[in-house]
Parts: sequence; C-alpha cells; structure tokens
Amino acid sequence: MIIDAHAHVIPGVFPPDEGLPAMEPIEADTARTLVFGATRFRARAAFFEAESRIDAMDASGVDQEIVSPMPPLLNTAIDAPLAREISRYVNESVAELVAGSGGRIHGLGMVSLQDPDSAAEELGTVRDLGLRGVEVPSNVRGVAIGDARFTDFFREIDRRGLSVFVHTLPRADEPELPAALRGSIGVGIEGARAASSLLFGGMADSCRLERVLFSHAAGGLPLMLARADYFWSQQDPDTRSAVAPSAVARRFYYDSMLFDPRGLRFAVDYLGADRLVLGTDFPAMPRPGVLGTTLSGLQLSDEDAERIGSANALAFLDLAEALIDVP
Repeated sequence: MIIDAHAHVIPGVFPPDEGLPAMEPIEADTARTLVFGATRFRARAAFFEAESRIDAMDASGVDQEIVSPMPPLLNTAIDAPLAREISRYVNESVAELVAGSGGRIHGLGMVSLQDPDSAAEELGTVRDLGLRGVEVPSNVRGVAIGDARFTDFFREIDRRGLSVFVHTLPRADEPELPAALRGSIGVGIEGARAASSLLFGGMADSCRLERVLFSHAAGGLPLMLARADYFWSQQDPDTRSAVAPSAVARRFYYDSMLFDPRGLRFAVDYLGADRLVLGTDFPAMPRPGVLGTTLSGLQLSDEDAERIGSANALAFLDLAEALIDVP
C-alpha cells in the first residue's frame, strides 16, 4: 500500500465574509484562484474536488492520502478571531472531503496558534470532526514552534491523542538570502530551525510528542545530526543531556520531500526506515509518476519499503487504535 502523507487541500468556496479567503473562478478552466491577503494561487480542481483528487491518486498509484490545509491558509499575521473562523470553516471542509472518500483520505485540520490557549481549546472540535490531528506552521509570527509559549498546546495534543504535521513556512526576514531562494533554500533553513526548536528546546522533555511529522525532511537537519552528536560526545557526561541529538531526532517522522534519491537514502540510513514517510506536496507540486517508484532505487528490504510506503504513515496517525476518549 502507498500513502502520500504530505498532500494539501483548499475548500472550493468560502463564505463571502470580510477577511476570509476567496476562491475566484477562472474563465474556461476548472481551476480557481485562491485569494488571501497577498496570496494569489491557481488551485487546480484536485485541491477541492473529491472526484478529481481520487482520479489523480489512481493515476499515481496512491492508495491513501493524508491531507492538510494549503500552507498560505496558516496565515499567522491575521488576528486570532479571524484565524479561528477560517480554521473552523477549513476543518469542516476537510472533514467533508474525508467523509466522501470511502476511507482513502485521512484529514488534518488547522488552529489559530496566534492564540495558543484558544488553539488548544479548538483541538476538541478538531477531534469531534473525525480529523486525526492538525497541521501547524514552523513559526508563528517569527517565533519558532518549539518556543515555551506553545507548551500547553502540545500538552493538549498529547492529552487528546492527536497527530501534528509541522509544515515549513519560509520567513521573509532572512536578510542574507535573496527573495528568489526563500521558497527553496529558505525552506530548508526554516525546516531545520523549526525542528531543532521542537526537538532540543525543551518541548521534547515536557511533552510526549509521540506523533510529530516534519515536512521536507526538516530541511537539512539529518545532515547536521552527526555534527551535533560529536559535540554532544565532547561534553561532560555528568552535565550533558541524557541522550544524543540523533536519538532525540529519531522519535519523530520526516517526509521524503528531498528531491534526490541520494538524500532520501541518507535519511533512511541515518534516521531509520521507521522514521520516513512518503510525501509529495500534491497538488501544489506534481507527483513523480507512480509514487511507489520513489522507493524502487533505494535498495530497501521489503519490510522497509512497506514501512516507508504506508506503515509509518499509519503509525503517525495512530490508526491501529481508536482515538483516546477524552471528554
């Protein structure tokens, strides 16, 4: 079985309320334009039509998807009440898509982390809608997701048994980086920074964080872990952290969005085949033909291919067990 664990959705329509996103029709085209603040994005029909989406899955040999809101919808610059309204509407739309998919689509919602306390309260609604967890941005108004102000939110994630997909949002304030590279190199820098903040900033000590997935394989983090382990090994054993940085990193999941099989092979070797899931960013980016062929050149055992192809994604969602019954 093949599961695409990094795929996005956008509701086909939004209420015509002030401040909400809009999906404007494109003449003689099935696509629509997402208009939200400065964002103008052409969204093909697979973003919002279940039939088009399932047809695309079949064409790429994808059995199931884990869908999450298109990242521009995670706009943390807007005020929390408006963000909460958008989140509720998007979450209901994702739940409808999941319900009409015949079990082939699993949904993640979104919350307004501008107000962490409110976001924690919204997790009950997320769960009631049947969504498996939430997608969160890598930073909230420039504050990394691992900052202590989000501790209570992640504790509520633990309490409700939900999953978290940390999606990289490149920052516009990388002064040394040309604007043209913010969506490429900037994504890598921000992904590694966000993962490091969550892994090593204290959150992993105070919260279980049992099911956390990083987009784009957390940028360049896997390549830096050996260096981090070396410097950890040089510290006083009586005062350093109990486990090496690479061991902490192996608690989490990472998607395969590395654009080169050599990078993916390294991630498998260093993090372990039980830590990787397939991800494509579809439909924002095209899938590489038949998705399962991504694994064919990696010389994996059948067991490891099954893990990366589907088993790890199911474990990330905790689909082997029912959601914890929390009132």
